[in-house]
Amino acid sequence: MMSASIRWRLVLLVLASIVLIWGMTLLSSYGQATREVGEWEEARLAELAQILALLDQTNLNTLANARIDVREEEKGGDPGASDSDDDDTLPRDALFQVRGAHGDVLAGSPQLHTLHAWDLPVPPKSGTQDITLGGQRWHSFTLRDTALGHTVRVFELANTRSDLVSGVASRIARPTLIALPVLALLVWFSIGWSLAPLKTLSGAIRVRDINRLEPVDIGHVPIEVRPLVDAINLVLSRLRHSVERERAFTADAAHELKTPLAAIKVQAQVALAEPDAALKQLAMERVVQGVDRSARLAEQLLLLARLDVQESMSATPLKPVMVAKDALLANERNARQKNIRVTLSGDPHAEINAEPVLIGILLDNLLDNAIKYGRANGSVEVAVHHADDRVRITVRDDGPGVAPGDLSYLTNRFFRAPGTQATGSGLGLSIVARIAEHFDARLNLGTGIAGRGLTVEVSFPGHVEAG
Repeated sequence: MMSASIRWRLVLLVLASIVLIWGMTLLSSYGQATREVGEWEEARLAELAQILALLDQTNLNTLANARIDVREEEKGGDPGASDSDDDDTLPRDALFQVRGAHGDVLAGSPQLHTLHAWDLPVPPKSGTQDITLGGQRWHSFTLRDTALGHTVRVFELANTRSDLVSGVASRIARPTLIALPVLALLVWFSIGWSLAPLKTLSGAIRVRDINRLEPVDIGHVPIEVRPLVDAINLVLSRLRHSVERERAFTADAAHELKTPLAAIKVQAQVALAEPDAALKQLAMERVVQGVDRSARLAEQLLLLARLDVQESMSATPLKPVMVAKDALLANERNARQKNIRVTLSGDPHAEINAEPVLIGILLDNLLDNAIKYGRANGSVEVAVHHADDRVRITVRDDGPGVAPGDLSYLTNRFFRAPGTQATGSGLGLSIVARIAEHFDARLNLGTGIAGRGLTVEVSFPGHVEAG
């Protein structure tokens, strides 16, 4: 199903609103015209009655046998005028009757006999009255002349008003009907001009590809379009950073994997060519070590990729001390080989909201780094403390440490401090930083035990019971 056009929708809504308002205005004007014409007709009948009250008997008899055409009066005796000049095209003959002081009829229109209105009771007061004569509705006006003692009554068909009002309404509606198509065209082009920035924006976005992710700049845009442009630029910026990060990740991963694979190949060639059994055995052990290193590097790369792609992970209440005990057991062999004493202290009841496997990986990386880069016969301290609604996991060693200028680079992927002798990929603290970020934890780096080595502190929000 084709989506509705914004332009068409706006045009239809605007025109519908205009037609609705104009229709209401026309109805209001029609009602007002009806009232105005009614008042004008009543005033005209009253004026005609006053004129008849001033005529003598001879003139009244003459006028009674003549036709009083109101339209002739409106044309003002202009010989060039026609019926089409009058808003009212229906007959507008007025009938009258004049009675004397004793109620006797002095003169009257003969048509009143046909309408059975010659002997109609005369209203007691002057004023207007609507009556039905001959099956038709008539307006009448009664004038009681106290000076002469005459009573004048004038009659006019009611349709004269409606015809006149219809003419007024027609003249009001005619310009509206003519202007509506013109207005529709103006609205169509005005809306099209107003929506032009959207068309420009769509064209600017259409030419974007993976190699062209710079912000969209289409010049001056309306304030209604600016939030859309800003949102698109924000998405493009995120996409650009993601692509750059993935490219850097791929390049670094390829570089890091190239070194152990080359070493494995060399040791394998040595093992194949070496006749001495002892040297062959040593070469094969180094091949195994290289494979282990490559496997661990691959696991860490996969974990980083998972952390980059997955925006949210499930979190459950867990005790870091319990996870730390498992990490200590996993790294016990490495610590024993360097005769490093590892201790665990802190609050066993402290809880955080996190994913157990990821916290295990975090602690495993921290302990592996502390043991790997710590000094032989040294110490590694692991502590868990709960204070200020936060749970702090701290791992410290007393090794050679890191230069202060290099601390800020330790969480960069594949970064290894200059002069480092121990083998590694430079991904351990990068993984720790990404896991901490996922669970709104803070990562702080500093000096280790007794001013030596390195301290890594990860501060998590404390677990809060629901309800």
